[in-house]
Amino acid sequence: MGDEETITVAEVSEGPCGTGEAGAPVGLPVVEILTGRGFVTGKSGSGKSNSVSVIAEKLLDEQYALLIVDIDGEYYGLKEEYEILHVGGDDECDIQVGPEHAEKIASLALEQNVPIILDISSFLDEEVARELLCAVSKQLFAKEKKLKQPFLMIVEEVHEYIPEGGAIDECGKWLIKIGKRGRKHGLGITGISQRPADVKKDFITQCDWLVWHRLTWKNDTKVVGRVLDSDYAGAVEGLDDGEGFLMTDWGESVRRVQFQRKRTFDAGATPGLDDFERPDLKSVSDDLVSELAEISDEKEERESRVREVREQLDEKNSRIAELERELADARDMSRMADQFVEALVEHVRGANPGRTEQAKMRERRETRRGTAATDGTTDEPDRARRSSDAATPGSNGQTAADGTTAAGDTAGENSFEWPGENGSAPADADDANDDHPATGPAGWPDVDMTEATDSDVAANVAGTVGGDESDAGTSATERTTETGLPEPVAELRETAASLESTTREMLRYYREDGPGTPIDAQRAAGGTGDRTRAYARNRTLRTAGFIEHVGRGNYDYALRSHLRTAFDRNVADERLKTYVAAVEAALDE
Repeated sequence: MGDEETITVAEVSEGPCGTGEAGAPVGLPVVEILTGRGFVTGKSGSGKSNSVSVIAEKLLDEQYALLIVDIDGEYYGLKEEYEILHVGGDDECDIQVGPEHAEKIASLALEQNVPIILDISSFLDEEVARELLCAVSKQLFAKEKKLKQPFLMIVEEVHEYIPEGGAIDECGKWLIKIGKRGRKHGLGITGISQRPADVKKDFITQCDWLVWHRLTWKNDTKVVGRVLDSDYAGAVEGLDDGEGFLMTDWGESVRRVQFQRKRTFDAGATPGLDDFERPDLKSVSDDLVSELAEISDEKEERESRVREVREQLDEKNSRIAELERELADARDMSRMADQFVEALVEHVRGANPGRTEQAKMRERRETRRGTAATDGTTDEPDRARRSSDAATPGSNGQTAADGTTAAGDTAGENSFEWPGENGSAPADADDANDDHPATGPAGWPDVDMTEATDSDVAANVAGTVGGDESDAGTSATERTTETGLPEPVAELRETAASLESTTREMLRYYREDGPGTPIDAQRAAGGTGDRTRAYARNRTLRTAGFIEHVGRGNYDYALRSHLRTAFDRNVADERLKTYVAAVEAALDE
């Protein structure tokens, strides 16, 4: 592709604010359209979608690929003449896709030069549609950093993603990122909107080329006045269908132009009373569809397995609940049986008027004890006997009061000896049973550890290890190494220099393009989508302090904040800047 190659899309027209010879052809440089930032606006019916379709047709004629984000389902008419892959959320598309297809969609577009219509209008769930667009945008940006192939992304109703007022979600942030930084990687973006007043002004003012079709709402014409001037703000209200003011960075003046009519079926035209006839549309290669279908099949298999596991879990939970009910019923039956036995005994014995109520209660209590004994339980006298046996020396290996072992007992694997000389018990019995003795091991300074402070512990460790007296009173962050750098800086610099190439490129991704996920970082570094390798490398960077987790599985560059923390946040900005540069120099070596 030559830098001078152009596509003719319009002719100069006459009228207020018009310049140039009427009827003269108007060409657009291909490289600027593919890699630049464009904005096409105009009220409904003014011709903005037709103008973008004409540009798309001209690029497709020259075999350039592009991706159109279709919000209203009006671009499938391009398939009347071009082999273009139509993906979305319903049966009208060549294949139904979701966020899990984002990487394959980007690969087909960039690596196989396949033009794609991403039909967002066919999704019933708007959140899924935004998630898909966000994922595709991320993948295009990440792959273009490596491929550097001129490619255009067209986004209809761009004000829905990057509004002038209100919060911008993750999807909008990626579109803004493409607008700001995509050009140097070869990735261009063209936004379309019927309400320029609702589009974030930072996006409009960064555009290399703009087309202003008819606008009548005052807030929108004010935008024209601010970007062009008041004369154009008045003239834009009287433009004919398909007519617009073309403003470009490579042109010396704003031109009033009349765009050509698109050749393919106009699916966005307002329906009339005539019968609607859908044209014959070109089909795409079965191989392209099969590549995406494989991903759909894998997802269906995963979801089927998840459903199966959940069903098994529900069955087990139901069985557990059933067994618990049976156990509760059995306990109730046991209690009823006990009550029946007690009542039967009372009936057999008969009422004895001479007995006191106290005697009756005693007999019932003894009866219950006897019943318990038949079940393997122990009555009160038996427990008392066992308690007495445990308190006196006997044949079970109990220790007598003088510390000797009862006759007949032999030391075995269950015998216990005090951890002292000859197995003798320590003087303080409490110390023997304490997991944390009051004093440290032999050879440690005699410090009562039960009330030791952090400084006491540090002093004990230093004394045991035998630290250098010359460093006494000097923190690690204050000591310098042979390089003249403080220890934390020198250590980070050494770690940075030792990083293997892919891990180092992942860190460069976080520094230049973060935040992102470990898999995004690994792919940007030229690696694969292997999750295990990505997270292993990511862990190396995180534990060293180069990056930090910022939420939702994303990580970001954190060298500066890590170094500031290493110095207890007590370091001047200029010195901190020097330290950061010293570490980063090792990354760039």
